Amino acid sequence: MDLRQLEYFVAVAEEQNFTRAAERVHISQSGVSAQIRQLERELGAELFDRSARTTTLTAAGRAALEHARAALRAATAVGQAVGEVTDLIRGRLTVGMVIGCTVTPLFDALAAFHRAHPGVEISLSEDNSDRLIAGVRDGALDMALVGTSTATHDGLDTFTVISERLVAAVPFDHPLARRDRVSLRDLGAHPIVCMPRGTGLRTVFDQACAAQGLRPGIALQAGAADAIVDLAVRGLGVAILSESMAAGHGDRLTARTIDDVTSPALLSLVWRTPHGPAARELLTHTRRAFLPPEAGREAPPGKASR
Repeated sequence: MDLRQLEYFVAVAEEQNFTRAAERVHISQSGVSAQIRQLERELGAELFDRSARTTTLTAAGRAALEHARAALRAATAVGQAVGEVTDLIRGRLTVGMVIGCTVTPLFDALAAFHRAHPGVEISLSEDNSDRLIAGVRDGALDMALVGTSTATHDGLDTFTVISERLVAAVPFDHPLARRDRVSLRDLGAHPIVCMPRGTGLRTVFDQACAAQGLRPGIALQAGAADAIVDLAVRGLGVAILSESMAAGHGDRLTARTIDDVTSPALLSLVWRTPHGPAARELLTHTRRAFLPPEAGREAPPGKASR
């Protein structure tokens, strides 16, 4: 008795026809019949009643069917278990990261995964958030760290890493630096320096402006927070940043929360399920790396283009 015979037996039982069963397992009908006869000889009983147009199970066949299915399921599980171990020994993962990202927990997760599974090749690519999300959705990327304006994405699982308000950051001698409160309308009199379209931070800003019928003057765009800060420091515009982005430059700019932009900019990990074992393991490392300090590790928010 072997697994091939059990596969043919189950196919005939479910199709109730030797011809259809042969088509299903991709061999000739005579081959299926010969293997079933051999199985019946080994078991010492006929498994099918062949006297009618429809092939039906005998009492012995009915007794054997579920056990045959269980044996095939067990064989499949053995293959999957070995395959999962193999995938964690060797393989390839492609991870996306929003342009300009310097969120160190992601790098910590990649390093921890590499130490645990050195045979798995990791490819890291940068892009804007819209394209990264599309890459995860179509399978080009296993997962990505993206900046978004929404906590959910159709067809994808999401883990929010950072959720922050938008701020306007200006040099200390700028007129807005003397104000306690800043609104979108206050920004209308000044050129704006911000992220390009396709980033979560820009999407939040654009949506808030559109809701009030405002059309801000976008003077300059840059994909990295450091570049936006440098431009603002030189007086080329008001920098639109998230709270943590601006916090790292308090010695160069004054930041004011934009009162009427209440929707936060999000930094999120996105992926699609089901996933292979290597991707699941990397996801575990990544989520662990972003645990908040109260969960037992120090996790600096860092900066990212969102």
